[in-house]
Order: sequence, then structure tokens, then C-alpha cells
Amino acid sequence: MSDSFCLEMAMSPGNRALKLAALFALLSGFLCNSMFGEAASASPKVVIAHGALNARIAPFWVAQEQNFFAKYGSDSTLVLVRQIPVLIGGLTSGDIDIAVTGGGALMGAAVGGLDVKMVAALNARVGYDLVSAPSIKSPKDLRGKRFGIQAFGGGLWMGAVLGMEYLGLDPQRDNINMLQVGDQRVLAQALETGRIDATALDGVFSRKLKQKGFTILAELSQANIPYVGLGLVSKTVFIQRHQESLEGILKGLMESIAFVLSPKNKPVVLKTIMQHLRIADLAVAEEGYQDLLTAIEKKPFPSVEGMRNMQRLMKTRNPKLENIKIEDLIDDRIVKRLDESGFINRLYSTYGVKQ
Repeated sequence: MSDSFCLEMAMSPGNRALKLAALFALLSGFLCNSMFGEAASASPKVVIAHGALNARIAPFWVAQEQNFFAKYGSDSTLVLVRQIPVLIGGLTSGDIDIAVTGGGALMGAAVGGLDVKMVAALNARVGYDLVSAPSIKSPKDLRGKRFGIQAFGGGLWMGAVLGMEYLGLDPQRDNINMLQVGDQRVLAQALETGRIDATALDGVFSRKLKQKGFTILAELSQANIPYVGLGLVSKTVFIQRHQESLEGILKGLMESIAFVLSPKNKPVVLKTIMQHLRIADLAVAEEGYQDLLTAIEKKPFPSVEGMRNMQRLMKTRNPKLENIKIEDLIDDRIVKRLDESGFINRLYSTYGVKQ
């Protein structure tokens, strides 16, 4: 997923409006042509769009392939929209009903005037590893060094800064030079070639570097740092008008999570990951599968504390975020109702998943 959304929100209103208008038109044309060609359809689909292309999206792929959404009465279409402004634009226009995105994009949309809420979250903790050059042996050795990120204001940047705080570091105080380098694949290459001294990476990249002698300063998935990296976001009006469809989507997603977490279904999940990511190497798919197991939440409640962590960092780049009340951006009533009814626990019992 691109980390550019918060930077888009920092553009001048006129330029941003022109750029988003063009992107919205592009998205609308795509969706109308590819998904709404049968205008007279008696059962309109719920359009779910995601911007990430990694193994953590697997519960959505599995839910569609195993017909879990349909099982609970929801007719849905899952599409990939790589540009966050286009994703948010689709929500604005109504061409997208549910956006699978992070807390940062949610807050950026809200501060831009869109009435949106997060109804569930697949993860509630920072899941990156902090990785450094072999010569860096401890967190204090990062002082004065070059730290690679994808983009200021993006998810990886926030996860990295929260990880540094956990280690007792402050990028400004400790003169850590944050450099915008590229996505995780580019960051891993930059670290290996010496262009940067450290970065934050998913396990699929960090484990390979560790084998080559690079230092893992912290496995942040073990630190339980509150954060919201991937959640389900929808406009308030859709949530209010389509409770039944939304509940069906959440039920289907929760059954998919139980399916994914069940060891006996590992071959199916690996096959799904390989097909959607076009991976031919089973070992590479296994790395993604392990990242998925580490990151996924068994009960997908959006983390208020995680959102506050992100707000605290983001407002340094966009002061308007200071005025957002995090509780107003979360509507977890359906998840709470399904949890209190025992629905979620019964799923895990059925699939033999420890709770």
C-alpha cells in the first residue's frame, strides 16, 4: 500500500482537488465498466477495495474463495486499488462501500471532511522488525545514523517511530536521519547495499537479512505497541443503511480468519497466497504466511489506543488532526455484538483454533 495519502492531504486545496477529481473519475469509470455493467442486477454487490498487495490481505481472498461472504447473505466484489487517494475517492463517490486501509488514511479522510468510520481491524499492533547493518549492535548505535522509510506520514514511518520510542530513542533528539527511500523491497535493498543504516521491515524481508548477518534490533510484533495498520472503513451513511450487509461481511471475514488460523487449512491458505501474489516459490509464500499469523487479530476490534498513537505522530505533520476525536472514527458495534453473542468463539471452536 502506498504511504502517500497524508502527503496528498498536505497539498494545496486547489491542486489536491484537481488531482483527486481526475483520480475519482478514473476509479468511477473502472468500477462502472468492470463491476456495474449489469445495471439491472437485482442484488447489487458490496464493493470492498484494498490497497495492499501482501499476505495480510489473505483473509479477504479466502473469504471470497470459500464463499464465506455469500454464506452470510452478502454479495461482494473485492478489488485492488493501489492509490490511497483513489481508494478514498471511491468511498466519497459511493463506488466503493468498504475500504481496507490503515488508521492514517482514515484520519486523513476525516480531516478532509469525509464522514467515515472504522468498523473492524485485522491488526492492532505494530508488526514490523527494526533491522540494521551488521555493525549496529544495539538501539543506541542508531544515533546519528540513516534510517530508511517509505514516506513521511505513512504507515511504515509511524510504525518505525513507535518502535524507536519503544527502544528509548527519539529521531530528532538522537539525530537519526529519516530518509524517504521507497517500499519495503527497495528499503531492504538499500540496507543491504549500504545506502541506509537501518529500516523497518516485515518478517518476509527481515528474516532473509538476518540470515546474511544483519541485526534485528527489535521484533515489534512481540512488543504489543498499539497501532492500526489494516482496518475496514466505510462511510457512516453506508453503515447506517446497510447493517445487514455489513454484518454479513464481518461474519464472513471472521470465519475466514478462523479458517486461516486453523493449522489444517495451511495448504489452502498457502495456495491462495501464491495465486494472488503470483508466487511460484513455496518458501516465499511460507514467509508471507508466517507474517499473516503474527499480525492477525482473533477479535477484530479497532484499537482506540492505536489510533491515538498514530494521531499523535501524524499531527506533527498536519496540525488539523489535533481536533479529531478518535472515538468518533470507530464504530465497532457489530463486532462487539458478534463477540458478546458467542459467534466468534464458536467459530474458533469449530475450526480448532486456540483462543
